[in-house]
Amino acid sequence: MAENLPFTKPEYARRIDKTRKAMAKAGLDAVFVTDPSNQAWLTGYDGWSFYVHQGVILTMQGEPVWWGRMMDMFGGRRTCWMDHANIIGYGDHYVQSTERHPMQDLAAVLSRMGLAKARIGVEMENYYYSAKAHAVLTAELSGAALEDATALVNWQRLIKSDEEISFIRRAARISEKVVRVAIDKAEPGVRKNDLVAEILHAGITGVGDDWGDYPAIVPLTPSGMDATAAHLTWNGDPMRAGEATFFELSGCYRRYHAPLCRTVFLGNPDDDMKRAETAQMEGIEAGLDAARAGNRTCDIANAFMDVLAKHGIEREGRMGYPIGLSYPPDWGERTASIRTEDETVLQPGMVFHFMPALWMDTWGLETTETILIREDGAAEALCDVERKLFVKP
Repeated sequence: MAENLPFTKPEYARRIDKTRKAMAKAGLDAVFVTDPSNQAWLTGYDGWSFYVHQGVILTMQGEPVWWGRMMDMFGGRRTCWMDHANIIGYGDHYVQSTERHPMQDLAAVLSRMGLAKARIGVEMENYYYSAKAHAVLTAELSGAALEDATALVNWQRLIKSDEEISFIRRAARISEKVVRVAIDKAEPGVRKNDLVAEILHAGITGVGDDWGDYPAIVPLTPSGMDATAAHLTWNGDPMRAGEATFFELSGCYRRYHAPLCRTVFLGNPDDDMKRAETAQMEGIEAGLDAARAGNRTCDIANAFMDVLAKHGIEREGRMGYPIGLSYPPDWGERTASIRTEDETVLQPGMVFHFMPALWMDTWGLETTETILIREDGAAEALCDVERKLFVKP
């Protein structure tokens, strides 16, 4: 067992129990979990090895089994809570081979575990489980039924434990630091890549004894017309007077995130942007007030959209998603959404990135919060950075 586990054994036992109840409800004998966030949540596994085939096998009894590349098996021994016998690896001759596939080895492992004719859940809609992997595993386990268990584990992660919330709060302190660095360093003539270097340095340095991990999404820092798009990164151009730049950033502590976005305008924004800022701030307040236990995610979205409508601003798309433990390429958990048609009931311990950004014809305005649903009252914004458009004349 690893010596420096991020969580207690009872916390991992809680997670395993929740997942098994979901498996039983779905009629599954086992699941093969490939999402690295789900792997880490169940076992503690933490390594940059998700570019090869790996995963966690969970049945209804005993410890989970981490399976992956042989050289990464040793990383499993350093980071997983299970006995070393339940951390296994396949040979390097399977890696990126045109003659064999790692799923052949996995099929043999599953057969040895008595699962050759079982109902096994796999994460079909997942970045890390390829069409080829599914085809090979299906052919090799012709007697088994491979069922779609996409997001089965993700949904068990929706309500955070006290241990997890403690990690998110630490990430939030780092988020505050990186956003303040971005705002303070933004000036006309500063090259964007130099500014991003400062942001990354601040994030990895962390706050006090809370060291910074790498975030699941790189800094998104577009300016001017580039800020009309949601997910552009950076280049080597200098920042310019008369342009807005939004910073979509997150601190990360032991893989837990607390995304935070703020926008800086270098110069004097026009009246349209000022009116949008007023509407956005009012809408965020309304959304936070609606983010109460017993309400639904759509209530948050509708509260924000009602304010926009009052100000004559049109917007489409979702306005947030659950966050917590994540690996690239996304810090969202891919379950509930803050949008007008999602009726997920809010419960204490849920944590969302409330993300009601505005992308207009010539500029973008991102002001967001990581929020915690509380037992009573409106949601708590976990980061403490003034909520406004930052203007630097």
